Amino acid sequence: MRIRTATRVFTGTSCLLLAACMVGPNYRVPEQAMMNAPAARRAFLESSDPALSEAALPSYWWRLYSNPRLDALIEEALAANTNLRMANANLERSRALLREARTLRQPSVAVGGSVERAQLAGEQYLQPVTPPVSSYYETELTVGYDLDLFGGIRRGIEAAKADDEAVEAARDLVRVNVAAETARAYAGACGLGLQLSATRKSLALQRQSLELTKELRKHGRAIDLDVTRSQQLVDQLTTNIPALDAGRRNALYRLATLTGRPPSKFDADLENCEAPPRLTQPLPIGDGAALLKRRPDIREAERQLAAATAEIGVATAQLYPDIQIGFSAGSIGTTATAFTSPTNFWQLGSLIKWQVNQSAARAHIAAANASAKFALANFDGTVLAALADTESALNTYVHDLQREVSAEAARDDAATVERDAERLQAGGRATALTVIDAQRTLAAAEQSLAQLKSAISDDQVAVFLALGGGWESAPEVGSSARTP
Repeated sequence: MRIRTATRVFTGTSCLLLAACMVGPNYRVPEQAMMNAPAARRAFLESSDPALSEAALPSYWWRLYSNPRLDALIEEALAANTNLRMANANLERSRALLREARTLRQPSVAVGGSVERAQLAGEQYLQPVTPPVSSYYETELTVGYDLDLFGGIRRGIEAAKADDEAVEAARDLVRVNVAAETARAYAGACGLGLQLSATRKSLALQRQSLELTKELRKHGRAIDLDVTRSQQLVDQLTTNIPALDAGRRNALYRLATLTGRPPSKFDADLENCEAPPRLTQPLPIGDGAALLKRRPDIREAERQLAAATAEIGVATAQLYPDIQIGFSAGSIGTTATAFTSPTNFWQLGSLIKWQVNQSAARAHIAAANASAKFALANFDGTVLAALADTESALNTYVHDLQREVSAEAARDDAATVERDAERLQAGGRATALTVIDAQRTLAAAEQSLAQLKSAISDDQVAVFLALGGGWESAPEVGSSARTP
């Protein structure tokens, strides 16, 4: 009779389980989200410029430079960078927490047992006798299962999975930044090397001019003022060198730490680099739709919104009863009669818990809805920031290319003026002051052009950083988050 009754209880609860539902909203990207706006998914404003291409951005964008040294540095950084190691560790922790959350859908099984030698008190059992000293034992198997009729546990797992995917996106974002910052530090070191080379070249020419001016003064064809002005230009150029040298060394220190090495272990060979990496082909940038799909920070914000939406279901489930079923069996008694019929027991039953006062549950629901609104606003803001970053980076790059054309023309014109001034001076038709002014203009044009070339190299890296590529080849950390 007891077994038949237990079977009926189990059958009834199973029917309830089959009829179970999940409370709370089912997640999907809101139609009003900024990500769905047509203006966010269109081509970029600068995409028609010849320096840009709407081709898809490759995963290993840094290989477009065909620079083995840069490739090796980035691969080293992706393997040893401390920020990326922390992000990977954080993802491992998130995967473990997700596995823990999923265990709530599994039956709880506990096994216990004990053996002891004891003298029991007769009064404990309301008997005026002294029981003999005996050996006692106890064993028990307990199995419990939460039916989760209203989906609170399932919504919790859904939220944990979305949180885990957000952590994975955050790791991917770190990877993007590590690759871009490594390329930027390398480009910065080489760009400052280019500026140093231009400054030293101008300084060498100006020193030659200073010696020539001194010779002219000896023959009465120049005055002390001409020598002083020429010396002043030499001093100005000399002053610029330590600052440029310090900047290059700092970039090398930065590059060393990005690749997981102490600054003292910087690559000394790069002190001779005078050619910052630069693409001469059009940059592949894709369009807004591809950007929104690729950027890890957008994916992170979207997954955070999904987690916040699932938490509404977790809070809503608190309004409804929580039904659990359980089974336990075991044996207890003296060891002399171990596991005989009088010592064995079992029980099967269900437990219903329902909080009648639902004020706290409704407050949790209100808080969860507010969190979802916050997550949606953050999602929209991340999309807008990504679009603004990319448009700004493209705008700066395109206009710096235009400036470069003008800077090269200005440098060429200054070189022509300087040559003409020296020729006229040799013929006695121009003063040393005219030559010095021409040389000063040429030196400034050379340095300005070198700075601009260095900036354009940095602009390209900024574009790739804004596009958010470079995470696609990230190694997997476990596989549990892939399991639905």
